[in-house]
Amino acid sequence: MHAQPAKTPPSQGWNFDNTYARLPEIFHVRVNPVPVRAPKLALFNRPLAEALGLDAQALAPQDMAEGAGAAVFSGNQLPEGAEPLAQAYAGHQFGHFTMLGDGRAILLGEQLTPAGERFDIQLKGAGQTAFSRLGDGRAALGPMLREYLISEAMHALGIPTTRSLAVVTTGENVYREDALPGAVLTRVAASHIRVGTFQYIASRGDKEALRTLADYTLRRHYPELAGAENPHLALLRAVMERQAALVAQWLHVGFIHGVMNTDNMSLCGETIDYGPCAFLDTYAPDTVFSSIDQTGRYAFGNQPHMAQWNLARLAETLLPLLHADEHKAIALAEECLLSFAETFKRRWLSGMRAKLGLFTEEDGDLDLVKGLLDCLHDLHADYTATFRDLAAATQAETPAFASADCAHWQARWQDRLNRQPQSRDDARTLMLKHNPAVIPRNFFVEQALQAAVQNGDYDPLTRLLKALEQPFEDGPDQAAYRTPPPPVTDYKTFCGT
Repeated sequence: MHAQPAKTPPSQGWNFDNTYARLPEIFHVRVNPVPVRAPKLALFNRPLAEALGLDAQALAPQDMAEGAGAAVFSGNQLPEGAEPLAQAYAGHQFGHFTMLGDGRAILLGEQLTPAGERFDIQLKGAGQTAFSRLGDGRAALGPMLREYLISEAMHALGIPTTRSLAVVTTGENVYREDALPGAVLTRVAASHIRVGTFQYIASRGDKEALRTLADYTLRRHYPELAGAENPHLALLRAVMERQAALVAQWLHVGFIHGVMNTDNMSLCGETIDYGPCAFLDTYAPDTVFSSIDQTGRYAFGNQPHMAQWNLARLAETLLPLLHADEHKAIALAEECLLSFAETFKRRWLSGMRAKLGLFTEEDGDLDLVKGLLDCLHDLHADYTATFRDLAAATQAETPAFASADCAHWQARWQDRLNRQPQSRDDARTLMLKHNPAVIPRNFFVEQALQAAVQNGDYDPLTRLLKALEQPFEDGPDQAAYRTPPPPVTDYKTFCGT
């Protein structure tokens, strides 16, 4: 038997109201985190802690040498009001349906913030659960640091995402191909309701439980839809809208999720699960970094199609709720799903206009954007740096490209800028707000992770995190990360499980 986690004193600012724990037992299994040997706080997100209403000083004094954070964020102590559980869900993993569940993550509860918002507080790497199968329920330090780094960078870029509150080292090794230092990540999410959650309940054939889950999701994330004529169809449409917007934002900054399985699509529209994720350097739509994506299923340019595929799986689960007549239910779902492509294109093109300094809309804008992407592909150009550098080209006729075809594109773009009433200064300001100066480039990410994991040196990681807090700025914190480093050849990312 594992030792039971101790309860923390109520002075740390925890304010739990655990609605998911009050759902029927089909949705979850009660389980406590498994205590670790020697927890030590490695990273702590002080601004996030304060926004959550937590006592950051009690959890982690400025030097992080003492305080309750290590015990709490490792699972050795349970916060006051926590009701830990592992959530049940299923998922299509690379197209194959699998029964899953939280095999190494434990939901502590739902924190109510001073602003009245509700967030899941989850420990990732907290030990075995009923869903662990043959896994150890633990996490290695490197992947947990990666999730902290990338999720916080995504937040700073303005992209909906789960966030990271802390990383704690455990003083224990985990065993993958080699022995690796263990860690626990504290993840903060609007919720962990996934497409796979609906798939799990639907696979059990329990229509009432399915209705309970759909109604719970509506109350928690889409309360404005409660009075809709067909609220469950409205739910499907709303999730589709959020996912179309989210994936468009991924493409705007060159983000590749890497493992877009249905258990990694959140119904609240947040980016979730930062396993084999990475960012583009050189623009190529077929780019794949994930070592487990052997066919390019989740390649950069394929992400919109996979989002639509995942939404189709969600629609299948909702059919019994959409209409009593199955044929009519299918017709309603198909009509919704068929609108995804146009919804995504509208969201994506709107963002690309902003990246090019365009305030107005013209029929030729899609061709203009595609022409630039063709130039980037032909020249093997850096995606982030090219867009940032184009902002300077709004002020002069200086050629941005050596290629004649791309110089012709630049002339078209300059003419397009001239046809809108806003000034060139306005266009440049718009571009600088939508084209980051720095992203978590693979070279710098790996450099920072290796220093932390192999040498216990967190300085490179801390500096990179600092630069990524203001990704659209060109200040001294960003200077070292502004110029693209040498591409990492044959770069592969790994899931970490």
